[in-house]
Amino acid sequence: MKILSPLYKLNYPIDVKILSPLYNPQHRGFCAFPEDPQLNEMMEFLENLKNYEKVGVPKGAGTDSQLGFDLQRMKQLMHILGNPQSNFKSVHIAGTKGKGSTASYLSSILRAAGYSVGCYTSPHIKTIRERMTLGVSGEPVSSQGLNNHFQRIKADIKKALQLENMHLTHFEVLTAMAFSLFAQENVDIAVIEAGLGGARDATNIISSSDLTASVITSIGEEHMDALGGSLESIAEAKSGIIKDGRPLILGGPFHPHIEQILRDKALCMSSPIMSASDHGNKSILKGFNYLHGQPYQSCDILLNIDKDFPLFIELLDVKLQMLGSHQLQNAATAICTALCLCSQGWKISSKSIRAGLESAYLLGRSQILRSAGAKRLGVPDATIMLDGAHTKDSARALADTVNMAFPAAKVILVVAMANDKDHLGFAEELLSVRGLKAVFLSEVNIAGDRSRTVSASLLRESWTEASRKMGIDIHENSNNGGLRESLQSSVVRNRTITLHKEEVMASIRAGNEILNRMVGDGDPFGIIIVTGSLHIVSSVLGYCQDNS
Repeated sequence: MKILSPLYKLNYPIDVKILSPLYNPQHRGFCAFPEDPQLNEMMEFLENLKNYEKVGVPKGAGTDSQLGFDLQRMKQLMHILGNPQSNFKSVHIAGTKGKGSTASYLSSILRAAGYSVGCYTSPHIKTIRERMTLGVSGEPVSSQGLNNHFQRIKADIKKALQLENMHLTHFEVLTAMAFSLFAQENVDIAVIEAGLGGARDATNIISSSDLTASVITSIGEEHMDALGGSLESIAEAKSGIIKDGRPLILGGPFHPHIEQILRDKALCMSSPIMSASDHGNKSILKGFNYLHGQPYQSCDILLNIDKDFPLFIELLDVKLQMLGSHQLQNAATAICTALCLCSQGWKISSKSIRAGLESAYLLGRSQILRSAGAKRLGVPDATIMLDGAHTKDSARALADTVNMAFPAAKVILVVAMANDKDHLGFAEELLSVRGLKAVFLSEVNIAGDRSRTVSASLLRESWTEASRKMGIDIHENSNNGGLRESLQSSVVRNRTITLHKEEVMASIRAGNEILNRMVGDGDPFGIIIVTGSLHIVSSVLGYCQDNS
């Protein structure tokens, strides 16, 4: 497949072949990491509740309408638990993309300033305990600690379930457990990531008196059906976290009319606004380097807020472990939030902000697998990046990151996705990766279940359509021989080839063999990128652990 794409201003050829590995029902996907046996009772309890991460969110569920989730049942559950969310101050973060990274940056900054922080995020990759980090260390709650807490509040949760005719969901109960845990641990502040939208999300039971700031990172086309079907309705849903008189931090950049929706809501709520995308703010990506075998990006960040918040900070040569210009924007959003807290009396120094930014890290976000992990996958010489991108916007961010950080690399993609994503838009963005040589399409369980898994054959249709839209020719290889014969054919023709259908791990190994042949011909570097969902990231990390 040759890419000569005026759409992406490319003037160089890229050899690409779309390959469709076969789903392996033994591959456990998001269940790759078994929980500690101490949590068996809790996990069984949660498994009996409706889990929309597994089955998908109903139409309109995140909108502030009759179709939306019933926030009253969450309020009743919290009332039965003693309203623990009122025992600590909170920062509430919503957004289509970037909210998890922004939460990680902000939590790390607050911990560096010496505060005990509770951070609640979703989904998880290795263990459900990742969703609740605690204290100055920022470690996930221990298995024993979480089990003890569950046992303490189990009777109250059962009481709430009975009052609601068993209609409380997995996410609602888990959110209540997190808030109750943070109160029990006497955290100084909690950083709370909304799950879906904002207005009707289970996390949106934080009162204005307990809220330090609301943060909206971005507005994009994800969960469209659940959030009303348009960018405008998504903005309305996410603006539901804005509280009366409490500051709003905007990440962005936003489309002007979308930003106006958020600003109008803030005006109605008498909420002062701080924007990370204001013209006086500058974030400069200076370059990429390695430290202890792991990549980082060096950045300069200048924020000069002169409206509702006259605040200023200049940070030079900040080393971010999370890669990409989008992560630079997330870092700026977290800094704005930290400055907002400073204006309220929280003691956060520039030194703490720098230290927090540089130590922040998330699994599955431009994560380079260490050599030991690659060895466990059977590809000890491979460079493997794990990235949970699953939307058109996040695919664009991933493509930009790869093109900037690895401009000379030959690239193999291994992709598996959920069935409710924009597969075509995702493919269009990643086909712009400069050194792309092959795309493997596979399948993994989504949240431990197949109901939301999209088939490799349907993914293939989207990638084929994307290739045609971008003027890319697909050259099928009729060779029905084995991998070695196909690879030999590839070397002779300097073109990637059709592989037999395989599952994720076989795709990684086959992709590595392709790269080895190319690097052997004089190309300096190759990288395998596993993407499309945090669930495929989990499956790869789980395989590494199983074979450790």
